[in-house]
This record gives sequence, C-alpha cells and structure tokens, in this order.
Amino acid sequence: MLRLAVLLAAWAIGVHAEPATDVGGRTLRVGPQHAFARIGDAARVAKPGDTIVIEPGTYTRDVASWPQDNITIRAARCCARLVAGGRSAQGKAIFVIAGANVVIENLEFSGARVPHRNGAGIRHEGPGKLVIRNCRFTANEMGLLTSNNNAAEIVVEASEFDHNGVAGEYRRGGRIGHQIYVGRVARFTLRDTYVHHGSHGHLVKSRARENVIETNRLTDEDGGQASYELEFPDGGIAYVIGNVIGQSGTTENSAMISFGAEHLYWPRNELHVVNNTLIDEFPGTRNPIQARHGADLTTLANNLLVGEQGEFWHYPGFTRLASAAVDMPGAARGDYRLNASSKLVGTASDVGAANGFALLPGREYVHPRASRPVRIAPLSPGAMQSPIY
Repeated sequence: MLRLAVLLAAWAIGVHAEPATDVGGRTLRVGPQHAFARIGDAARVAKPGDTIVIEPGTYTRDVASWPQDNITIRAARCCARLVAGGRSAQGKAIFVIAGANVVIENLEFSGARVPHRNGAGIRHEGPGKLVIRNCRFTANEMGLLTSNNNAAEIVVEASEFDHNGVAGEYRRGGRIGHQIYVGRVARFTLRDTYVHHGSHGHLVKSRARENVIETNRLTDEDGGQASYELEFPDGGIAYVIGNVIGQSGTTENSAMISFGAEHLYWPRNELHVVNNTLIDEFPGTRNPIQARHGADLTTLANNLLVGEQGEFWHYPGFTRLASAAVDMPGAARGDYRLNASSKLVGTASDVGAANGFALLPGREYVHPRASRPVRIAPLSPGAMQSPIY
C-alpha cells in the first residue's frame, strides 16, 4: 500500500511524459478472472495494434516475447509484478520486445536470470520506439538491455531501477550488472526516473547516437557499488540536464560521468552537462567528468558539487559548495535544494541551446519518479530550482 500511495502521489505531481499512442485494435485482458490467465497466453495471440491490460497482482514464471508492432502492454491501475522464477523468454529476459512502437506501463520486473548472465527485465531488439513508463526493474541481472539497432528509439520515464546485478561475478565477490544498458540505437531519452544501488556496473550506460538525460535522480547511495553513474562509451550527442547525480563511498571510479571512454564512434560527438547537482561521497582528488579529447563541442555550466569528503580539481562549469550546511541544509537527508538565503540563488548562466535543444532545464525532479515545471527565474546552479525557505 505504501508503494501504491507513493506512485499515486508522483502521478498527482505530474510526470514529463511522452504522449500516449492510440493505435486502435483489440483489448486483451489478463488476470485470474479473464480469458487470459497468463501474460504469455495473451502474447501468443496478440496482433499489431492490440492493447494488453494486466490486472494488478504477482505473475510468477510468466515470461513473454512480443514480435508485434504498435502494441501497448500495461497494468490496469498499479501495479502488476512479474517475477521470473527461473524462467526467461528466449533465454534473454522476462519480456523480449522485437516489434516497433511498443508502450509498456505500470509493470515491475524482478528476478531475471539466464545462462549468459545478462538476464534483463526487458530486452529490446526491435526497430522503432519503445516507451517504458512507470515501471520498476529490481534484482535482475540487468535492468533494461537493448541491442544495437540503429533504427530504434528508447524512452524511459517515471521509472525505477535498483539492485540489478549478477551475484559472484566480480573479482571482489560482489555483484556486477548495469541498471540500464542501451546499445547503438538512434536516440535514448531518460527522464523523471530514479536509478540507485548499482552493482559494479554503471547506473546508466548508453551507446546511443543521441541521448537526453533530464530530470532524473541517479544516486548510488549507501551500499551501492556502481562504477560510473552515467557513461557514454561511444560518445554521440549527450544532453545531461537537471539531474541529481551521486556516487557512493564504495564506487570503483572516481568520476561520475564518462564520455567516449572506448572511442568516439558517432560522426558527431557533443557533451552538454548543465544544471546538475553532483553528490560526492568518495574521498580523493579528481574531476567529476572523464571526457575523451576530440569531441566536437562540450558545454559545462551551472553544475553544483556537494560533498564533505575529498576535493575536486577546478573544473569550468562546476561550483563546489563552500558549506553544504549553509547553502543546502537538507543535503544530509537527501534534499538538495538551495537555501533561499544562499548567494547562489538566481546566479545560473543562460547557455542557450544546442542543435535546437534548450540547455536550461524547464522542469525539476520530484522524488520519487516525477518532475514539475520550473516557475522561477532567473535560474540557480544545480538541478533543484525551488529553494528552501
């Protein structure tokens, strides 16, 4: 009931959502009282354009492959919990998506395990767009995993990823796995989403040609062992706007954001990191970003660094709080808003746009899994624009 109340509250605030697509077709209902008692039964007869509506409850060992285009798979109300229970679709995931233009809403995926040790809540292999909205991925080997389909677009919003990893697969005896791993797709959008408690892999890893990472909370937190919080190993174009990003004291990489670590694969490579709040719990001296030389354009502006341990080298576009207790009195309890009396309020620089994409945030993250419009001007550094009075 508590999780239901939290989710309903988040939706009451409002998420920055992609418009729903009404593609017509039949409605197939899944649940004990319906003709389809199992999700897999509905998947086998679904046709392009259908909507599959799943009654709330727990569905164990109920995995499915979805080759159909233009389908919506959603729980009626909130939420349906899918527990792998030792089964997988095609030896890959709880859901394998091969169709184009698929929407998935209000589902929780947990327990995916496969022989290749990359069992995902969702494995995406199709062209076109996949929209994941108001879903949770927990305790799988991978949360979301996609193929390298250059025609695909992935949108994740108002969702949660946590504790996904493979037990015993790391040299220190821990767990390894990415919470989100997007391959070489055309575009990846992540917004209003809470990603936390990594397992030596990265919280978010994307090889997409274009990335929009806005108004999220990507924080490893106590007990988390993520490597990077955000990695773009192939470069591409990355807009990182208005996020709360935090590394734990047990991270294995001192930087939080990595760009082009393997190579600059795409024809155009740009990194734009604007109005983010970065929380440092890892001692030592380092830079918050590791970026490969040779990128076409890099914008760093209006970012705040928060943390009592260690010191960052001077990095243009980043401001370290002289005293978090004064400027950000709620930081110890996870509230990263500035004090209304802080001298930083209203001092953000106007950095305009890049490629027609506005670099200043129009919304701010609301925990958990939502956002709200920014109605304050001028803006302040950091992700959170509503101050503490």
